[in-house]
Amino acid sequence: MDIVWYGHYCFRLSQRGKATVVTDPFDAQTVGYKPLQTRADVVTISRETPAQGHVKGLRGVRRVLRAPGEYEIGGVFIWGMDVRKSSSSEREMVYVFDYEQLTVAHLGGLRHLPSEETLEVLGPVHVALVPVGGPPHDGLTPAQAADLVAMLEPHIAIPMAYKTPHTPLDLRPLSAFLKALGETHPETQSQLRVSSAAQLPEGTRIVVLEPKM
Repeated sequence: MDIVWYGHYCFRLSQRGKATVVTDPFDAQTVGYKPLQTRADVVTISRETPAQGHVKGLRGVRRVLRAPGEYEIGGVFIWGMDVRKSSSSEREMVYVFDYEQLTVAHLGGLRHLPSEETLEVLGPVHVALVPVGGPPHDGLTPAQAADLVAMLEPHIAIPMAYKTPHTPLDLRPLSAFLKALGETHPETQSQLRVSSAAQLPEGTRIVVLEPKM
């Protein structure tokens, strides 16, 4: 499967013969990245905001998922879970995508570290898409994001929603997350291609994706 980052919380997950998923599409005027011009069979929304819930501009959309549930669409199994604390009035949606037993977790709705019980519900995560640039704007602090990676123990962790030259949003830089994680030489790629879970590295590897512009 291929994973492409468009900036902020937005990724495209695709594999030949299966549904293409786009996560948290954004309004370009809000986040500063290039307007989205791609196809998506399925769109997942972590939060109903212009920065994460702007479906306009995507082509071919068949389903938009906004709420908890289990789905099978175009050969992809999707779990949507609300992991908010009981005191919160707003959903904190995370999604797990299963492409032939290769699991990708998009953690774009998190504002707090989930409990171990919640992580057990997520199940084994091969690739984790982790928000690392908040607050004050949104999401987890860099230190919390580093703790989450340690708790999840994915084979690959891809940071998202951090400060780049393309966005005016008040976010922390990627370097703050890498420092908290003790990572000095992350791997940088234009996109991530994973053939199967069996080919994933042992331990956790940090992969930084360049935003597709």
